[in-house]
Amino acid sequence: MSAEKVRKYLIDKKLESHITVHKETIDTVEHAAEQIGCSEAEIAKTLSFLVDDKPVIVVMAGDGRVNSSKFKGQFHTKPRMVPRELVNEVIGHEPGGVCPFAINENIPVWLDVSMKRFEIVHPAAGDEFTSVALTLPELEVVSKAEGWCDICKGWGE
Repeated sequence: MSAEKVRKYLIDKKLESHITVHKETIDTVEHAAEQIGCSEAEIAKTLSFLVDDKPVIVVMAGDGRVNSSKFKGQFHTKPRMVPRELVNEVIGHEPGGVCPFAINENIPVWLDVSMKRFEIVHPAAGDEFTSVALTLPELEVVSKAEGWCDICKGWGE
């Protein structure tokens, strides 16, 4: 159901041709890179945090990890993930298929600078079998991003 919601959203944005349905799961960065045929870094992983008890999404390169100090500098609190069992309810997509679009209302989306080294990135598209290939300008538009942030470490800055 979530993937269908994302498909309709991307059709409205004229990006349906960018969607790929995979035969095997893309529920992890490693699985996604294998199925898509790209580096793990080019996977745009979508992480859901709670900031002041409200959800915030950050999309980052697949080889990035959250740096607590940088996160606190950006959001003025320690990073705290949305509990896995609440992700669908809070965000609108199941874990393994969380993407930064067709989400519940009033959830700010931030894009991490770790993705800026790529022309195209690959976020999930609503379930663990569907991805979408987007340029960074397309990702900015379809995610309705608040802007760019720098909260990652480990990505070869």
